[in-house]
Amino acid sequence: MQPTLATLVQHSALKLGVLAGEDRLDAEVRWAHVSELADPVPWLDGGELLLVTGLHLPVHDEAEMRAYVARLDAAAVVGLGFGTGVHHPEVPPALLAAARETGLPLLEVPRRTPFMAISKAVSAAIAAEQYRAVTAGFAAQRELTSAALSGGGQGALLERLAGQVGGWAALYDLSGAVTAAAPGWAGRRAKKFAADVRRLADRPAPSSVVCATAPEDDRVELQSVGTGSVPRAVLAIGTGAPGTAERYAVQSAVAVLTLLTERSHAYRAAEARLDGAVLRMLLSGEPDHARAVAGQLYGGLLDAPLRVLVAAPGSDPKALEMLATAVDTAAARAGESVLCAADGDGLVLVAADGGAAVGACLAFARDKPRCRAEGFALGMSSPTGLASADAAYQRARQAALVARRRGRTLVEHDDVGAGSVVTLLADDAVRAFADGMLRALRDHDEHGRGDLVASLRAWLARHGQWDAAAADLGVHRHTLRYRMRRVEEILDRSLDDPDVRMELWLALKATPPDRAP
Repeated sequence: MQPTLATLVQHSALKLGVLAGEDRLDAEVRWAHVSELADPVPWLDGGELLLVTGLHLPVHDEAEMRAYVARLDAAAVVGLGFGTGVHHPEVPPALLAAARETGLPLLEVPRRTPFMAISKAVSAAIAAEQYRAVTAGFAAQRELTSAALSGGGQGALLERLAGQVGGWAALYDLSGAVTAAAPGWAGRRAKKFAADVRRLADRPAPSSVVCATAPEDDRVELQSVGTGSVPRAVLAIGTGAPGTAERYAVQSAVAVLTLLTERSHAYRAAEARLDGAVLRMLLSGEPDHARAVAGQLYGGLLDAPLRVLVAAPGSDPKALEMLATAVDTAAARAGESVLCAADGDGLVLVAADGGAAVGACLAFARDKPRCRAEGFALGMSSPTGLASADAAYQRARQAALVARRRGRTLVEHDDVGAGSVVTLLADDAVRAFADGMLRALRDHDEHGRGDLVASLRAWLARHGQWDAAAADLGVHRHTLRYRMRRVEEILDRSLDDPDVRMELWLALKATPPDRAP
């Protein structure tokens, strides 16, 4: 333990006497410092035992002594040691009275006890505590490593860690779900910090935070686990005020958990390469070859109704890594197989319809507020079989493209046909085509006579019905007929051609009246 004023007083070789502040002798001493300055506070950090002989102090001035002691107390000095028999035969009454009034511990240091002896005693006690903490840390690391490599895995490691810190420990995935906790009751408490875990998971690793929402008697610290820029898990430790040994134990636990997760990641990397090979066969229309390569590795995945999902990253490529982690975690917890591989700068997944992996994808797209701002888009096919996986992939890509154009984070292919075609026209190339198609008519309207663009819009909207369109415009039908002839003359196109009418209608829809130049 750290040295305290009490342990120094009890040190038989120092012969220290207590003159004031008896109720504060349990204060820890961070260092013993000698200073004869009238105001040593600027050179103190707090936690010191200040040693003086009163050489330059106005020790007989009561007001000066009250101010001097008050400054030391305010600077978190834990005690004042006064050497007698050097410049003063005893502790001056004014200093003694000020110390008693303030409650600052005042120790009498006899002449035969040099200040160096006190400094050495403090230094030796601190060194002994540090050695004990380091030794305990190595022992903790051995115990944690042994526990992790036993059959109990991460759960056994958390049990040992909770015992070493005298509190509780929990491990989370990046969604904030508790994957393991110790002791048994800790799982319920750990769930309260799920939001803090998600916020930490969004920060670059390695990182840590002390939860401000924890109760006063439960200091909860979160530590990211993993070596990449995105953590692979989050460790929570709930305890009282941690000492050096407890901090060593926590650091050891993070190191061991990182090794475990990175080793698992290496296995997953090998699996990912196989996933990619099987996926490429599926998506290129070779389901029989894909099944032959996969063998029994994916359980019943290739026999079940499938969903193909395509994710586009937007401005933050980390979003795809976080999505893949969320899918892997959900699939592992549900005992599902999932195929996942890079698709250009995006990601493609094949998962069982209605399973946990698909649910994790949908939850990620719907519940991540920043996904919309960063342009993340997820497209999902309708349920399909193995033989049609290549076609489902193309539908999922189309859905992802529509999601990006519509400013949405998720579009299912079944919804593409149900939506308005107008949203598909929000493209620079389409708008350029529309502008070129209608520019001559707009120039006429701007410099000539007659609202040709508005008349064309009304006529097409009424499917070429002259009377209804003229009524909408508030003009005679003969006026409308004249305007449509002018449209044909200016564009040198016939409105009897259905392709021409379609192109003009799409051009008008791509530049509605409130957006037309």
